[in-house]
Amino acid sequence: MGQRSPRAPRILRLTAIGLVVLIIGVWVGGHASWLPSPLRSTVLGDSQARLVHQVLEDIQADYFRKVNRTQLVNSGLVAMIASLHDPFSHYFSPSVYKNLFSPQHLNGIGVDVTATRDGLQVVEVYAGYPAARAGLQPGDVIIKVGSTSLAGHSGAFAQGLIRGRAGTPVVLTYLDGRRRHVVTITRAHISVPIDVSRIISYHAVKLGYVELSTFDQPGAGSYVRADVEQLLQEGAKGIILDLRDNGGGLVTEAIKTASIFLPAGSTIASIHGRNTPRQVFTATGDPISAKIPVVVLVDGDTASASEIVTAALQDDHRALVVGTHTFGKGVFQDSFSLPGGGVLEIVAGYYYTPSGRNLGGGGVKRGAGVTPNVYAAENPDSSADHQLGVALKTLAAEAR
Repeated sequence: MGQRSPRAPRILRLTAIGLVVLIIGVWVGGHASWLPSPLRSTVLGDSQARLVHQVLEDIQADYFRKVNRTQLVNSGLVAMIASLHDPFSHYFSPSVYKNLFSPQHLNGIGVDVTATRDGLQVVEVYAGYPAARAGLQPGDVIIKVGSTSLAGHSGAFAQGLIRGRAGTPVVLTYLDGRRRHVVTITRAHISVPIDVSRIISYHAVKLGYVELSTFDQPGAGSYVRADVEQLLQEGAKGIILDLRDNGGGLVTEAIKTASIFLPAGSTIASIHGRNTPRQVFTATGDPISAKIPVVVLVDGDTASASEIVTAALQDDHRALVVGTHTFGKGVFQDSFSLPGGGVLEIVAGYYYTPSGRNLGGGGVKRGAGVTPNVYAAENPDSSADHQLGVALKTLAAEAR
């Protein structure tokens, strides 16, 4: 064994001193009002940071009732993001983020919802789950969770309040038309598949149907690939990819899904922003035969990652798009983990289809989205799925 370097004791001493300074710095950061003014300015940084800290200190010290500093900070951050007037940027407090994105995120009440100005409108109530037992119906609007009004909040924030540990109660206020209801619902583990597939025979032509409800879940692209390959083995002559009501999710899963149909190296989308260099996403290979016709079924709630897939297949002339104009989101977000477990999600730039289209309306405004090749609106007065019928007719014509 060789001799220890004579520099080692000095390094150890410096390390110990550094740790002491770090501990003191952390303590001072939480008790900066104890410092003389010149030192306080040095520790806290710029004037805006000092202003925010002073307001927090004054509220904690002199407000007529005791307040929770953490809740104050979280509320302030939510308001800060709200001031951007950007529906795609969010601050998730540690508790909301945990409820929304942790492995327990499927613990809830068993509804599919869409965000509105007043709260969350119920789109579907899953049979056998707590919401159904409590009497919620499609069309109801959830306006409060506990004492928190949902008006003006993002859908992600509202859903984060509803979700939580299975077996715990959540109090909801919802509107059934003009009538107001208050119910206490016990959360449960919700197991709802994100993909559904089947063979549909249309005028003696076997067609494969795959519905994907979200790209939020890791593995979504693999689920679609397995469904498509199974349907082709069963004799499907074409594939319908139903992305209606799919609000998007992980871009990585969108790339995997588009790669099922596009040749390796094909451009799927590109992004760039003020601080984000241009990046091009391409198909990863192993597509199904180009001779298999494809139809993508969309509506006004087909958004984000779903629009990326739809536009890529349309631009490459790999699929016909059936339905109505899609949502029209032309921006992407970056996420940042914050001290304490919170997460900041902000719009970082624009994304473009392979042909160079941006689907948004400028900035964070909704745009025209993807224009379908075959327009088909849903008929609210009929129980039949008119859009699916048009998609089947369109695909069968291509498959003959």
